[in-house]
Amino acid sequence: MKKIPLILAFFSLLSMLSAQTGTVKGTVLDQQSEMPVIGATVQLVGAETPVGAITDIDGYFVLEKVPAGRNVLQVQYVGYEMLTLPNVEVSTGKDVILNIAIQEKVSQLNEVVVVAKTIKDRPQNDMAAVSARQFSVEEVNRFSGGRSDVARLASNFAGVSAPDDSRNDIVIRGNSPTGVLWRIEGIPVPNPNHFSTFGTTGSPVSALNPNVLRNSDFLTSAFPAEYGNANAGVFDIGFRSGNRDRHEFTLQAGAFSGLEGMAEGPLGNNGGSYLVAGRYSLIGLIGAGSTAATPNYQDLSFKVDLGRTKAGKFSIFGIGGRSDITFLGSEIEEGDLFAAEDEDGYVDSRFGVLGLSHNLIVGENSYIRTVLGGSFQGNNFEQDRYYNLHSAEATRLRITEVDNAESRFTLSTYFNSKINARLAVRTGLLYENLGNNSIFRDREDAPDRDGDGEADWFTVYDIDGRFSLVQPFAQAKYRLAEKIEINAGLHGQYSTLNEQLALEPRASASYAFNSKHRVTLGYGMHSQMAPLPILFLNEEVDGELVRANESLDFVRSQHYVLGYDTRLSQDWRLKTEVYYQDISRAPVEMAPTSYSTLTEGADFAFSDDKTSLVSEGTGFNRGVELTLEKFYSKGYYTLLTTSLFESKYEGSDGIERNTPFNNGYVLNLLAGKEFKIGKGGKNAIVFDTKLTTAGGRWYTPVNLEASRNAGFEVLQTELAFSEQYDSYFRWDVKLGLKLNSSRKKVFHQFFIDLQNVTNQQNIFARQYNRLTNNIDQVNQIGFFPDFLYRVQF
Repeated sequence: MKKIPLILAFFSLLSMLSAQTGTVKGTVLDQQSEMPVIGATVQLVGAETPVGAITDIDGYFVLEKVPAGRNVLQVQYVGYEMLTLPNVEVSTGKDVILNIAIQEKVSQLNEVVVVAKTIKDRPQNDMAAVSARQFSVEEVNRFSGGRSDVARLASNFAGVSAPDDSRNDIVIRGNSPTGVLWRIEGIPVPNPNHFSTFGTTGSPVSALNPNVLRNSDFLTSAFPAEYGNANAGVFDIGFRSGNRDRHEFTLQAGAFSGLEGMAEGPLGNNGGSYLVAGRYSLIGLIGAGSTAATPNYQDLSFKVDLGRTKAGKFSIFGIGGRSDITFLGSEIEEGDLFAAEDEDGYVDSRFGVLGLSHNLIVGENSYIRTVLGGSFQGNNFEQDRYYNLHSAEATRLRITEVDNAESRFTLSTYFNSKINARLAVRTGLLYENLGNNSIFRDREDAPDRDGDGEADWFTVYDIDGRFSLVQPFAQAKYRLAEKIEINAGLHGQYSTLNEQLALEPRASASYAFNSKHRVTLGYGMHSQMAPLPILFLNEEVDGELVRANESLDFVRSQHYVLGYDTRLSQDWRLKTEVYYQDISRAPVEMAPTSYSTLTEGADFAFSDDKTSLVSEGTGFNRGVELTLEKFYSKGYYTLLTTSLFESKYEGSDGIERNTPFNNGYVLNLLAGKEFKIGKGGKNAIVFDTKLTTAGGRWYTPVNLEASRNAGFEVLQTELAFSEQYDSYFRWDVKLGLKLNSSRKKVFHQFFIDLQNVTNQQNIFARQYNRLTNNIDQVNQIGFFPDFLYRVQF
């Protein structure tokens, strides 16, 4: 009976939250020239009271008194294709800011039937015709099991899988995670994650704050010529601008995202704005994660738009993060994924990017965009080993010391011109100067040559130098007709480290039979440097340490893609792609072995004994993908993605083997429903769920007898990746509440995300345990509840 007053008070609160409205604003640009479209009509579809606006001289518009909830907008301008923006979520606590691009018609003749294009269908980059998808902040926060992580969001898409729950590495079409390129505001950046390590692209926790991101692109194959030094995929991330009209604030607390504060607002009198957000970890306070140790991490992201000036438009952006964790063997729990009972480990990492962007209009339909940036990434790792543990003769010995520091200075500049409604061209140059000051010393399993009773140190690598990577490109988009588009380009890549040069043609085409059916075709040659931790490995030759891998070629990959996209109805989409990827010049050993760098990259470290490699390895990935998607409308959405694929490689022994990423199949089923509540239905109870199943990862079996004799793990390398873990299964359920205030400009949101609700014991690894002298199985994270509370005002 005591609960009844609380329940009555709750529903009384809901009844008070009525008649809520918000504001939608933004800019409308020409898709090819990115020039403001003056006089375009932006209106709300299906509103009881007409709501609309006309863009001003800057292409800017403001829609006031837009009903809270999900809305549909339509953008029209004479001579341009009409555009529909579904699922624009409006709240009372924060203005919605949109950047809209519309496309000029090839034919200006009057048409009898006008079909509105939906912005969700295509990526932000209009020269990406195949294997590309845009994603939104709303999706990052909406999908169950995502942990507010952009990379984990991508694992829901066709062709993508996650190796394990403990990290956010992503496997794209069977490729190693090292083949992924991260870009922020147009420039390549190091691994943008907390607890990141040298040469990797993922980690346990993302440093990218989704609240500061705008709609961005994710590309999985045959990407346009402006992207280079990547064989698997591209995250092309953009920071959004702050509100140029009013100050707004967000406070948030989440299990994985931590405690967060964000502020934004106008700056100056020329349309400038600021946006800044900071986060501090909370996961250590609630005891979540894959280890008993307490992870600490914090990050800061910002963007400052300086507005219009005579010299063009300038903006400054940046992101920085720091993380640390201490593993004490005496405090770990059984089954810890990252620690052992007889070891203490000390981890510290940092990451940062700072950039200046400049956009200069040249003529009526052209612009020059230049980004100057600097970035750094560093990590330290120290490990102590206890010998004769639990005995009177127990001793502690430092066995590993790692101090990595990578810096990068980047200049990206390109010229973009819309020649006419049919033809647009883009040409530019990316220059990167990369420096590395790193040392890795290790004496685990090393001999004692000097007889002091301790294993001798060996310097795995000792780097102090810089090199440059230069990437010019040129590409064009030509529209033969409204239904036919052709993209072609050439990308160049030159490294001063070993004077390697690559010229890479790229091409794609799109043909729309009608408003519902479209066929796409793509080809791309892509080259990527071997992972730097492999390139810089030391080998002892005649008593001297030399970098025997430094002259390795770029790994070459050729992508072939055929796609079919159909609109089953206004809100339903079916897309399928068939692909083949041929890989050559992969580093392998000189002697006949099973090793290839194509198997590296889904862990914190790389092999440290693979020297004198040669660029003679091969591999391939092939598969078919299907996406069935019901866009968010009528209060619900559905997303079904599935992939059937094969990923193989050959080492120097010439034997075709599975890569560790050859799961064979991945299936994701996501769905969500909003139940409107309160007077006017402007608030909502939210339900989301996700079900994932995938084939197990392949692994190399342990040679137990040899491991017992050696005292450390010895693998049966002749049987590399010949055994497969059990299939992966996980089910997540998310429940939430959205409340729009009727009296103040305030919005509240809360959810609890029940991850792995069945407590499925998915396998993490089967590995040799030197304490038990047996092969032990370690499982991934079981059931875990995530949560988030957000207030915007």
